[in-house]
Amino acid sequence: MENEVTIRIGGESGEGTISGGDILALASARWGYHVYTFRTFPAEILGGPCMFQVRISDHPVKSMGDYADVLICLNREAYDRNIGELRHGGVLIYDPSDFTPDQSDCITYAVPFNEIARKEVQLFQTKNMVMLGAICGLFGPPLEAIIQVVQSKLSRSRKANATLMEKNLLALDVAKKYVTEKITKSDPYMLGAVEKADRVVLNGNQAIVAGALAAQCRYFSGYPITPASDIMEGMAKELPLVGGTFLQAEDEIAALASVLGASYGGMRAMTATSGPGFSLMTELIGLSSMSELPAVIVDAQRAGPSTGMPTKMEQSDLSFALYAGHGDTPRIVIAPSSVANCYELIIQAFEMAERYQMPVLFLTDQSLTARVESVDRNAFQTPELHARIQFNDGATSNGHNGVHANEQILVGAGTQAHAYERYAYTSSGISPMSTPGTGSPAYVATGLEHDEAGHPNYEPEDHVAMMEKRFRKLVTAAEEMPQPERYGDADATIGVIGWGSTEGTIQEAVDRARAKGHKVAALHPKILSPLPDKAIQGFIDSVDKVIVPENNYSGQLANLLGAKYGLKAIRVNKFGGIPFTAGEILRAIEEVC
Repeated sequence: MENEVTIRIGGESGEGTISGGDILALASARWGYHVYTFRTFPAEILGGPCMFQVRISDHPVKSMGDYADVLICLNREAYDRNIGELRHGGVLIYDPSDFTPDQSDCITYAVPFNEIARKEVQLFQTKNMVMLGAICGLFGPPLEAIIQVVQSKLSRSRKANATLMEKNLLALDVAKKYVTEKITKSDPYMLGAVEKADRVVLNGNQAIVAGALAAQCRYFSGYPITPASDIMEGMAKELPLVGGTFLQAEDEIAALASVLGASYGGMRAMTATSGPGFSLMTELIGLSSMSELPAVIVDAQRAGPSTGMPTKMEQSDLSFALYAGHGDTPRIVIAPSSVANCYELIIQAFEMAERYQMPVLFLTDQSLTARVESVDRNAFQTPELHARIQFNDGATSNGHNGVHANEQILVGAGTQAHAYERYAYTSSGISPMSTPGTGSPAYVATGLEHDEAGHPNYEPEDHVAMMEKRFRKLVTAAEEMPQPERYGDADATIGVIGWGSTEGTIQEAVDRARAKGHKVAALHPKILSPLPDKAIQGFIDSVDKVIVPENNYSGQLANLLGAKYGLKAIRVNKFGGIPFTAGEILRAIEEVC
């Protein structure tokens, strides 16, 4: 068990449970370990149970772990709520002044968190530092790694002062000495020295901000909503530093409307929201699609419906993302699977929005937005970006110049020649696009059906031709986008198809199933509209049975695969607000084998 441990901390909101866990994860990563975290907390500002779990290992980890090896309970309620997640023979750490555990199948260490914080440090708010000091003394990482993170965080805090810094460092030291002198260690868990690596430690929302900036996003408008608010806050901080513009709108409708205005003016623009705000944006998604204006919309999914559970995860917005809107509304839907994937795919989202001139919906979820992972720095490459297909100043009167050389100009029914045909019919469906106000021709981007020049046109022939043109862009996109890669056995009899943040957990389950002798493979498409038909159909045809695990009640991906490919999937649904564990998916695989 050396150099790998999963630690779960349970406590009350306001006790420093989450912040303490974040410090532990960051210190472990800086020391050279891979980390993977999960957290859950109440929607209220203060009060209520919260939990932080971090899996720490000297090799890459793909999931949060099936069980906790170490459970730290800061109060009795935390014990009652989390003891079922401690593995048999694991370690339970508790405060004897608060409760006495009745569990007999684990190793117990009593640490007086409250007494140390109140009497020896004389500042109760350092209770989470006492906890971290105890962790260092029992399991590692070394105290110096924790101290570096604490000093870094407090030095950036406007509320911090020399006394607070001194108290926090004292709490760490006193707690470590206590467990070293008073507790006889009898468990196998220890984080020893490992080779340090050049890694970045960040969560999904931070990766989205970094990727958006790398993609040259220079306009963001949004409205605060959990769990997407961190994206808005990050863009508000960073955009002015690169000459961009940030706007906190009065609501989600205004946010997306202003994004479309910025896009019309030539800016790469985005917004971020969650399910309730995403619902309000529906009409403007239609406007983006009809007027062929690029826009990137992040939907950080949370448990619904309605206000639902704002701080719990769910994958329940897929159907809405695919179909929301009146009329037939082409859009691209992307679902990243990891923190590094958030960075990579948000860049691709901007590229796709610009290339195909339509809204790109980016589906994360609460677990991925807050999940902290250590990512190799080389994953954050400077991307190669492509400009819009601009109107060519040397264009002929028919306005077709600027279209890619391999895109044949098509003639729509009833088409008349215009000076600038913004919505020219092409074989790819992609038309040249000017930026009004820069010396290029102006055009009207209307929500009304229109002809090639953008003038309103309600003739049936024009509507048919324009509808076919808009959807032809999805056909082009499907041909140009990379296909997802198969994971696991080439001769598998059992297949697993997932989407979004479940990829690592599915892959770990597949690895464990293969180690037991089962023939299993997985496919995890990241682009869900347009679907990669060739890869998905080939995968389905290559196996006997397909399992589709989803964090929603209705099996939304399974429904989509059934409608499009006739797949009768074995549905595995979890919708309590908590992610899958690899063990749960492994059990589903073994039930089918």
